[in-house]
Amino acid sequence: MQPTSKPRNLWKLSALLFSLLFLLATPAIGAAKPAATPAFNVLAFYTGPAEGDAAHVSFETEARTWFPQVGAQNNFTFTATTDWDLLDSLTASRYQVVMFLDDAPHGAAEQTGFQNYMDNGGAFFGFHVSAWTDTASSWDWYYNQFLGSGNFEDNSWGPEVATLDNDDPSQPAMRRVPATYTSGVSEWYSWQNDLRQNPNIDILASVDASSFPLGTTPGQQFTSGYYPIMWTNTNYRMLYANFGHNDMNYTANIPTSSTFADPAQDEFIIDGLLWLGGAAPTNASTDQISQTSWFTIVNTADNKCVDARGAGTANGTAIQQYTCNGTQAQEFQLQYVDGPYVKITNRNDSTEVLDVTNVSTSDNAPIQLWTYGAGKNQQWQAVPAGNGAYRLVNRNAASGQGHEECLTVPNSSTANSIQLTQTLCNGASNQSFDLDPVS
Repeated sequence: MQPTSKPRNLWKLSALLFSLLFLLATPAIGAAKPAATPAFNVLAFYTGPAEGDAAHVSFETEARTWFPQVGAQNNFTFTATTDWDLLDSLTASRYQVVMFLDDAPHGAAEQTGFQNYMDNGGAFFGFHVSAWTDTASSWDWYYNQFLGSGNFEDNSWGPEVATLDNDDPSQPAMRRVPATYTSGVSEWYSWQNDLRQNPNIDILASVDASSFPLGTTPGQQFTSGYYPIMWTNTNYRMLYANFGHNDMNYTANIPTSSTFADPAQDEFIIDGLLWLGGAAPTNASTDQISQTSWFTIVNTADNKCVDARGAGTANGTAIQQYTCNGTQAQEFQLQYVDGPYVKITNRNDSTEVLDVTNVSTSDNAPIQLWTYGAGKNQQWQAVPAGNGAYRLVNRNAASGQGHEECLTVPNSSTANSIQLTQTLCNGASNQSFDLDPVS
């Protein structure tokens, strides 16, 4: 008897089904892999404009951009909220780390909930005003026992960098922080309680005497004494950092400093956060701007490049704007020299940097090339201006009182060969520059 075709057809059908199942079970080439399970979750509380100080709002706004980026790089999630009532029943199983960015809980249920959270395995990272109070007795556990600082006593003004000492390099948050380093810009507080006398407090960083006088306003400066800046309470998994107040032009409501632009300070924040979350430490660079790359510095208003006039390399060569042309006269490197400050060197002669003529702090002072000599008029802070652009704020003119001077295209000119100047930072597009890497 001649065999029928039925068994062959069944075999083909079975093979087809097997192939389909195999294809469905096998990821397509180039398909995205499932995201790794986060090492920990962070919940950050903030109040925003209702808190009252635009400099605090500027910090927490910057934080809500920076921390998600850092989280993506270090495998943790970051969620920010203004709903302080979430503290009422918060558990460490849901959020392993809590942050207070620009305030502290005020309601009784919130305060009790936070204490229960910390007593049951939670971790905490607080910044600046989260420790501020003039009524510490109203929440004794938090201000006197947990933070240990008691009442706010005084502050320096205006905001500026401080030289800090690493007082405990063995603490995981301080593992990469230099023995002495320059902080980011902030307003600094002093406290009622001497934290050195509290056996539960481990002071991580304090103001070095070389910082004095600290503050730019006579009569509101720290001129001597001991000022702790970062610490931990060894009975808890917690960190407090006194920074978190950006320098501001209050009139224009724009920040003229960036808290997250200081590599050493960022190392403390990231290493501290990984320690709080129980994750492995990292040695990844915290430089916000590549130290080895060359950039064209392009004004966002007219898309013209910062340029050394005539491709000059001599002292006094004018820094101008000019149509971008791919020459080394328009290529610059930004290298950290002190805390958040960079020198901006020209590729034609890397000993020459952007310099404010005659060490001026005045409006309309012209910008030139000059041999780097560590002058503050040769140091700049790259402050995010939105959409990836930066304001370049000169260190010498920074006063903390709304008189900071930014690299500027005068009168928003679109003409070639206009020499750049420094003028009062105001948020205008003629003070906004893209840093475009040179291929």
